[in-house]
Amino acid sequence: MVNESELVQTNKINWKDWLYNLGALLGLVLLSGVLTVLSPDFLTLNNLMNIARQSAINSLISVGMLLTILTAGIDLSVGSVLALATTMMAILIIKLNINPFLGVMIGLFLGAFLGFMNGILLTKLHLPHPFISTLGTMNIARGLALIITGASPVSGFPLSVQFLGAAFWGPIPVSFILVIAVFIIFHFFLTRTTVGRYIYAVGGNPEAARLSGVPVEKVLVTVYTLSGLMAGLAGLVMVGRVNAAYPLAGLGYELDAIAAVIIGGASFFGGVGNVWGTLVGALIMAVLRNGLNLLGVSADLQTVAIGAVIIGAVYVDVLRQRAITKGRR
Repeated sequence: MVNESELVQTNKINWKDWLYNLGALLGLVLLSGVLTVLSPDFLTLNNLMNIARQSAINSLISVGMLLTILTAGIDLSVGSVLALATTMMAILIIKLNINPFLGVMIGLFLGAFLGFMNGILLTKLHLPHPFISTLGTMNIARGLALIITGASPVSGFPLSVQFLGAAFWGPIPVSFILVIAVFIIFHFFLTRTTVGRYIYAVGGNPEAARLSGVPVEKVLVTVYTLSGLMAGLAGLVMVGRVNAAYPLAGLGYELDAIAAVIIGGASFFGGVGNVWGTLVGALIMAVLRNGLNLLGVSADLQTVAIGAVIIGAVYVDVLRQRAITKGRR
């Protein structure tokens, strides 16, 4: 028979689980409500679809970043990988007149390859933290993007290449439909496959995972490869939006992606997080930027606000981790 104290404890745990799972979504609803009151232009179909379109690039990068953070890692190279992948597409398709589909595939492969190299550098060189390997790749990829383009943008992509970033299905941006499809795939990948379970295990306790027979190094290489692939795919969406490839594209995108993942409930300590929370985190970032624009807030103050949001999200993660640690004692 359950006594009263056990019942109270059970209810308390359920409340914490509910708050963890829905906290980011409640934050999005609250933020949207405030902006609706402050700006009559916010809650319009046109603006909401604009937010969906604006969030697509960060959402795609963030789902790759989620995988790395689930393993208690990080990928600082995603913005530079995006730039190199898109500039390579531009050189092949526009300058060398290669088949657009082949050029896109090469660009996506390049993104995945750079992610693969991040994983190899981390696991085979036994670097102390992925911060080191991805920081190196970040600089290498950015430098190569500047070299192959002569530090100049390349424009004039065919309509077929612009489709994912520019087209609409009715009022809905195709880029956001792509985001939903990708997130559904990654949801099943993380929750229904062996590799997905391994990713959580590695993030929770890599040594215990290794002793349990989990191929930790292969899992890490897979994670960083997928992160690079998602950066390349986000670059393809960006190409569709602006019809150009810029060697300096993607600056700071890694910070937005990290913020989206942490706001969405993932933990820097690894093993905690899910794709839908990450999507909500990316939408919060997009809604915040959109709302600040509607309110006429300067770009400089927007940067300050985003920085404060990132610090707040990380602090919440620290508090959550402390609570978990305290609960285990």
